[in-house]
Amino acid sequence: MTTAQSAPPPSMRLRELAFGAACAAAVRAAARLGVADALGDSPMAVEDLAAAVKTEPRPLRRLLRALSCYGVFAEAPDGTFAHTDVSRLLREDDPNSLRAITLWCTEPWTWDAWPMLDEAVRTGRNVVEDLYGKEFFPYLNEDAPESADIFNRAMTTSSVQSARDVAEFLDLTGSSSVADIGGGQGHVVASLLDKYPSMHGALLDLPRVVENAVPRLLAGGDLAGRARVVPGDVRTSVPVKADVYVIKNILEWDDESTARALRNVRAAGGPGTRVVVIENLVDDSPSMRFSTAMDLLLLLNVGGAKHTTQSMVDRLTEAGLVIDDISPVNPYLHAFDCHVPG
Repeated sequence: MTTAQSAPPPSMRLRELAFGAACAAAVRAAARLGVADALGDSPMAVEDLAAAVKTEPRPLRRLLRALSCYGVFAEAPDGTFAHTDVSRLLREDDPNSLRAITLWCTEPWTWDAWPMLDEAVRTGRNVVEDLYGKEFFPYLNEDAPESADIFNRAMTTSSVQSARDVAEFLDLTGSSSVADIGGGQGHVVASLLDKYPSMHGALLDLPRVVENAVPRLLAGGDLAGRARVVPGDVRTSVPVKADVYVIKNILEWDDESTARALRNVRAAGGPGTRVVVIENLVDDSPSMRFSTAMDLLLLLNVGGAKHTTQSMVDRLTEAGLVIDDISPVNPYLHAFDCHVPG
C-alpha cells in the first residue's frame, strides 16, 4: 500500500525536491486524463479506471502510485485506489475544484520558463520575452489560445472561490457603495451586493476584461440596477466614486505602476474613503510554499512580484494611505484595511 510519506532525511529530501517536476507532471497528467472524475465514491480497480479514462492499466497504476505518495489518491491493500480530500479537488464537479488552477500552474510555457529561473534572478527581468519574442499576455492570447483559455478558467475559479471568503470577511455596514478595482469579471462586487441588498457597486477593469463580466452585473441581470461596469485602467485613472474601494490581487506590477494605481484610488475617493487591499503574501502565511512559488512564476512571466507584509505596508503608506488593520481573510489572503486621511 502506498501512502503519503513522513519526513525523509535531508539527503533524500533534496533528491525529492530536485525531482519536484515529476510530482507536478503527475498531477497535471491526472487532471488532463480526468482520473478524479472517473473515480467515484467507492475504491476502483486500476483496470476499471484505465478503461474509463482510456489509458493502459500498468502505466496508470504507476501514475497513481506516485501521486499516492503525496496524498493525491490512496492505494488500498487490495490494489484498488480511492479518493482523498486532495484528489477530490481535481474533480470538475467539486465546489472547491482546483482542476483549472492545477492545469494553469503546469501549462507548457511553464516548462520552458522554469529552467531559466537563474537568469531571471541574475537580471531581475522576465524570461518570456527572450523565449517567445513578445510580452507574456500577448504571447498567451496570440500564440497559445488553449493556454489563455486555461488561464481564464483558472482565474474565474479562483475569483469565485475567494469572492465568497472576501464577502464573508468584509464588514461594510454603514457604507452605501463599493468599487471593485481591477476586479476582473466582478465576482467580489457581486458577492458584496448579495450580502448588502441596499448597496450599490462598481466594477473597474480593462475593456477586454469587463466585457466578460458576470451576467448578473450587466443589463438584464438581477444586480444590474445596483451595479455599474466601467472599462478602464487603474494605473491611468479611477473614474469611480465610492465609499469603499476593494483592490484584490492586482498590485503585483513594478513599484511605479503600483504607486500610480494607489494614488489614483486615493484621489478618486477623497478624504475619509476606506480602501481595502487584499493580497497573497510571501511571509506570515500558512500558504507560503504556494505564494513563494507564484512569486517566482511572476518573476519569470511578467517580471512582477508578490508582497511581504512590510513591502505592502511600505507601498500603502508611501501612497498616503493610513493602515487601520491587517487581518487574514483565509489561509492564503490577507486584507490591509486603510483609509484616506482628511
